Amino acid sequence: MAQIQKLRIGDILTQSRIITPEQLQQALKAQKQGGMMLGEAIVKLGFATEEAIAIAISKQIGVPYASRENKILKVERSQNLERIVNEKYSRDNLLLPLFLDDKLLAVAMADPDNMMVLDNLKLMTGYEITPFIATKAQILKAIDEFYSGGQTNLIDKAMEDKEGGDEEGVQVDTVGSGSDARVDLDKVLVEAKGSQVITFVNAMLKQAIAERGSDIHLEAYDERVTLRFRIDGILYERMPPPKDLFPAIVSRIKILSKLDIAEKRLPQDGAITMKLQNRNIDLRVSICPTVFGEKVVMRVLDKGSATLNIDKLGLEARQREDLLKAANLPHGLLFITGPTGSGKTTTLYTVLNTIKSPEVNIMTIEDPVEFKLDGINQVQIRPNIGLTFASALRSFLRQDPDIILVGEVRDPETAEICVKAALTGHLVLSTLHTNSALEAIPRLVDLGIEPFLLSSGLFCVAAQRLVRALCPACKRPYRPDAKEIEACMQESMLNPFPNPQSILFYKEGGCDKCARTGFLGRRAIYEIFFINNELKEVIYKHGGDVTLLRQVAAKSGAWNMRASAWRKVLEGVTSVHEALSVTSSNH
Repeated sequence: MAQIQKLRIGDILTQSRIITPEQLQQALKAQKQGGMMLGEAIVKLGFATEEAIAIAISKQIGVPYASRENKILKVERSQNLERIVNEKYSRDNLLLPLFLDDKLLAVAMADPDNMMVLDNLKLMTGYEITPFIATKAQILKAIDEFYSGGQTNLIDKAMEDKEGGDEEGVQVDTVGSGSDARVDLDKVLVEAKGSQVITFVNAMLKQAIAERGSDIHLEAYDERVTLRFRIDGILYERMPPPKDLFPAIVSRIKILSKLDIAEKRLPQDGAITMKLQNRNIDLRVSICPTVFGEKVVMRVLDKGSATLNIDKLGLEARQREDLLKAANLPHGLLFITGPTGSGKTTTLYTVLNTIKSPEVNIMTIEDPVEFKLDGINQVQIRPNIGLTFASALRSFLRQDPDIILVGEVRDPETAEICVKAALTGHLVLSTLHTNSALEAIPRLVDLGIEPFLLSSGLFCVAAQRLVRALCPACKRPYRPDAKEIEACMQESMLNPFPNPQSILFYKEGGCDKCARTGFLGRRAIYEIFFINNELKEVIYKHGGDVTLLRQVAAKSGAWNMRASAWRKVLEGVTSVHEALSVTSSNH
């Protein structure tokens, strides 16, 4: 076993110039207060990454560094190491057996200086222990993969099983050719239930959920198939299935989402409900025919990740006050705008969850119902049987509602009923697709709503976007240059503005926790305008004059989306590039 020198981690990191002596003192203080290991305190304070600490310790004490990148943090699966060191012991002590070499057992450890654990391992296994150092995050991920059968690598495993097996790739047989080809349904059903197809689909869904994917894209081209996961708003490629397996996989997804497996010429929409590790996951499935085959997109709705807590939305004090002021009115219209997938529905659900009570009758009409809320009557539209937004709204008004949520205003009839309901004593919440909050007003005028009605019934318009949040474990501070400071001063609409000499911005780094992207999760940014008397007068006299509306809103102290983005930069939540890439200087 390698002889480990008795050097303290703080001394190692200062000698290696990973941290300064002043940072060490801060970390020691945080360690004492938080009851954590020194390395964890250093990472939490942002002084160094786990990887930098592990590499420095490796060089100082002569213990090899193991990681996924250098291919050392990889378990030799043929040696039955799970029988030598069980999963509980590995997790409790942050270690992972790597391989056996004669009478030596190689073990990756987060703390290779822990002599008690090393001695216990030697007694428990009967082998001499050769320690390697690895980061805590990579060890935990490797433990998940090794002991649970490789959940985050299930797609690779599914493909390896296929390549090593005797079965040939399945092929969907058709009679005839072209878009009117008739499918042999018996053949399709058999192929869709094949073990390799089931394994791949299960692996794909589990891996997407494990990687926090919001959407799964599976598509075929002339010579290849692609599989992509949308993670934090960006699409990343993953290992796709072979092209000859693709038709059977699409059929399997159709079966799970109760769609017509014989229909390949028209788009279809369905849903899958699954349970994974005590979490209820809903998948919204959309299948669209293309010239090379059917394209599948699945939206992942993780009910366990939706807290619906107004304090978790990321609203600033003025925004929270304006939004709740409108939501607590006895009647009126409240619109939230933004692109698909920007979190509009989650914000509306959160508002409803905040204001609901036994004294209030709340009804919603949605397409689809994304989350089921206790104490709220939710209706799913079904256009094929005549249950549309407009027809449901007419029925709602006979159900004695106090508050109505309309999933989306898409047509003049729905817009008209919403306005009439707001003017006859109901609070109506809904969404629109516009580029900014105030553009909702000309959009409603275009849908046929008279400005005098809009000025009476509309009380709040809001818009939101999602920006990627910097990974707290590896984000790097820097002093912004004069150009960035000037842009921030002009566009953040902060008064007073902080002292430029004290400002720190952050940019992405890259670590195991964020899969080397530098970002971890997304945060909402908003622009929220409570329609005060001055704005009502502009709407009444000038209708949808957005330029004039913006000028009046700015005088009242409200700020736009770009200003919200800059404020998130100042808070260290996101980077300058990310903030500017999702907002416009005009909005």
